[in-house]
Amino acid sequence: MLVYIRESDKEKIMCNVDEKDIAEHLRIRLKKEQEEKEHKKKEKAEAHLYTIIKIARDEDLKEQIGKNIYFDLVDHEKVHSFRIQKQLPFTSFKEEVAKEFGIPVQFQRFWLWAKRQNHTYRPNRPLTPHEEAQSVGQLREVSNKAHNAELKLFLEVELGPELCPIRPPEKSKEDILLFFKLYNAEKEELHFVGRLFVKALGKPSEILTKLNAMAGFSPNEEIELYEEIKFEPNVMCEHIDKKLTFRSSQLEDGDIICFQKAPVPDGDAQVRYPDVPSFLEYVHNRQVVHFRCLDKPKDDDFSLELSKLHTYDDVVERVAHQLGLDDPSKIRLTSHNCYSQQPKPQPIRYRGVAHLLDMLVHYNQTSDILYYEVLDIPLPDLQRLKTLKVAFHHATKDEVVVHSIRLPRNSTISDVITDLKTKVELSNPDAELRLLEVFYHKIYKIFPPHEKIENINDQYWTLRAEEIPEEEKNLGPHDRLIHVYHFMKDPNQNQQIQNFGDPFLMVIREGETAAEVMERIQRKLRVPDDEFSKWKLAFISMNRPEYLQDTDVVSARFQRRDVYGAWEQYLGLEHTDTTSKRSYTSNQNRHTYEKPVKIYN
Repeated sequence: MLVYIRESDKEKIMCNVDEKDIAEHLRIRLKKEQEEKEHKKKEKAEAHLYTIIKIARDEDLKEQIGKNIYFDLVDHEKVHSFRIQKQLPFTSFKEEVAKEFGIPVQFQRFWLWAKRQNHTYRPNRPLTPHEEAQSVGQLREVSNKAHNAELKLFLEVELGPELCPIRPPEKSKEDILLFFKLYNAEKEELHFVGRLFVKALGKPSEILTKLNAMAGFSPNEEIELYEEIKFEPNVMCEHIDKKLTFRSSQLEDGDIICFQKAPVPDGDAQVRYPDVPSFLEYVHNRQVVHFRCLDKPKDDDFSLELSKLHTYDDVVERVAHQLGLDDPSKIRLTSHNCYSQQPKPQPIRYRGVAHLLDMLVHYNQTSDILYYEVLDIPLPDLQRLKTLKVAFHHATKDEVVVHSIRLPRNSTISDVITDLKTKVELSNPDAELRLLEVFYHKIYKIFPPHEKIENINDQYWTLRAEEIPEEEKNLGPHDRLIHVYHFMKDPNQNQQIQNFGDPFLMVIREGETAAEVMERIQRKLRVPDDEFSKWKLAFISMNRPEYLQDTDVVSARFQRRDVYGAWEQYLGLEHTDTTSKRSYTSNQNRHTYEKPVKIYN
């Protein structure tokens, strides 16, 4: 920041600042910030001396399952953590836990977590007395193969009849710790309801009464049991035979059993997901998609909860229903570009993708945004046609009207012009039209009438239609049709030429001087004398301007034929581009600007 001060105030302003010169609230704030900075610096310097221990408890499972998570047991980022010195004996850490949670040391039993081959994360085994006698740092190294700075533990606390902590039961190799989730099909809810030790040779049928009590069901309620095995990349949840032993069902410590009331065949209540596997499949694949109108690509219009496995037809039917549209085939969707944060250039073709997930994936990223359009005809019919957006420049009016021309793909430019004539206002009934390809304020092509439209791309180029002036219809043998572009020099880029505004074509006659050409340009563009006097005329070849004097013969500059295209040599009108600085009025000149645009679909 550049600050000016009076010389007379120099001594008063450019002096040393004492602490008393700083407002008290700022001193307090700065002191606090400095203390926080020093604390973080100290923590960072001493990080190697500490271990973060994250303790998951039954309370965390009850709080998270069915709200934040559905699969596995807990999100360790949302459980209580302790920052403990590595040298501290684990027995001393248990005293810290006793103070924090109010669980006496003798009633605590800690389990190590393990990541399984199927990518689930479950309590694996209790700590041994030998391990509990070690320091926190030694225990972390034993439990953590990834050499992470964290130690994750599950705290098992058993409660007696009066819900007071009691000593954990002895655990043999025949005892299996299982976790239970309850599914309510009518409410589509899943909750953690508790855990039990079972005998490996016992059977699920022996614990049904306990499970009903956990769920608040009557003791004889018929329930079905499922094992939640994994959820990545796909959900695996299998029915458990209540007559087989737990060992026969390959259940082990840390496994999860989901149970529910037995589905009633042809029951009164219509439920979307009648059993645990169908519900978990739904949860795993559900996706909230934010839909935006393609005309307003920055604003969410509405959101729908869909499944990644929904087909193309499923998705457009839901969108059509949301919009109150009877015919889903009139919906056209466009995917989102995660890098540009814009709609992709090409829309999704009718049934061009199998599932919703295919619409949302962009390279290695998955978006949650789709853009929609409501078409006037079904998309399959539209795809058999070619749609071109053509900007019609009226011969005398200062406006551009953009029309959507829709024709069979084997149509020609002549068919486009014939169709356009029925939609635009011509200066006279016999006026002839031509179609130009414009890009960055230059004319790159005049389309021949017989050219097919199928391969024309109007996505990046502008297609411009205009009347052919009478003077161009009867060119003499020495007359030339040249390109005229507006330009200015960019001071930030070494005076390079920068084009702007609407380019146009113009006939120059043999022997015509620069002054005569400028006079015709002024009449064509209707520029006031005072402003036009500031304009300069230049012959530009290979992007280098050669300024013309009034007496220079313009046609003499266009004798060379060894150029790459008509746009490599052109007449340039140098003047200031003030497009953004003034608005249009009905009689205002359009020489500096692109004409105001109206769009008709």
